[in-house]
Amino acid sequence: MTAAFAIQVCGWLVGVPLEFLLVAALLRGEYRRFPFVFVYASASLVTTLVGIPANVNYVLHRSDLQISRHFAKIYWINEGILQAFMLAVVISLIDRAATHARSRRLVRAGLIVGALLFAGISFASHYRPSLKYFGYWMTPWTRDLSFGSAILDLGLWTLLISSRRGDRRLLLISGALGMQFTGEAIGEALQSLSMAQKVGSLSLAGSIITMLASLACLYVWWRTFRPAPARQGTSQG
Repeated sequence: MTAAFAIQVCGWLVGVPLEFLLVAALLRGEYRRFPFVFVYASASLVTTLVGIPANVNYVLHRSDLQISRHFAKIYWINEGILQAFMLAVVISLIDRAATHARSRRLVRAGLIVGALLFAGISFASHYRPSLKYFGYWMTPWTRDLSFGSAILDLGLWTLLISSRRGDRRLLLISGALGMQFTGEAIGEALQSLSMAQKVGSLSLAGSIITMLASLACLYVWWRTFRPAPARQGTSQG
């Protein structure tokens, strides 16, 4: 077992229960107020469960080219789905933060149209079906979607901070996303540096940072949406 796979297993052992807890917490009623968060959380759980067997099979039969391609295809399809849903989550949160704005419908329409154009143009510019490996063109496309989500989340955070009607729940959700985006950016930077400098420890450090940032986001979201514990009355009958 490689160190990278051991880290991945640790991520599953912590992340999968957190994903279950988050979906369960949202199902108690908050999914109505945050439908896109619920869709993303559910998709994250499903893609994780689908990806685990393919990942394990790839590690056990790394030399098998067909298995490697199957794993890569599943990985990048899952990644594309999650990045697209993440973009939708951030847009829905901005729309919710702009509830009292007079031009809310205009802002909503502009965000949706802009996001679709951005994702479509990025996909068209990177799509290369003739390339041998799926990840050659999926990597830059999902990176663009992640960058777009991070920029919008920064705008959401600025909007919430400057608003007099601060929504603590939206602040927590947005802040958790900011942690995840920052961790992913640092992790990708370390992995790119590792490939350039041929230092394996940097890639390992990047994987750890990315995993911890993702787990931190899941944990904050779960704490945000879980039902408040019932308080016992102080008076005695």
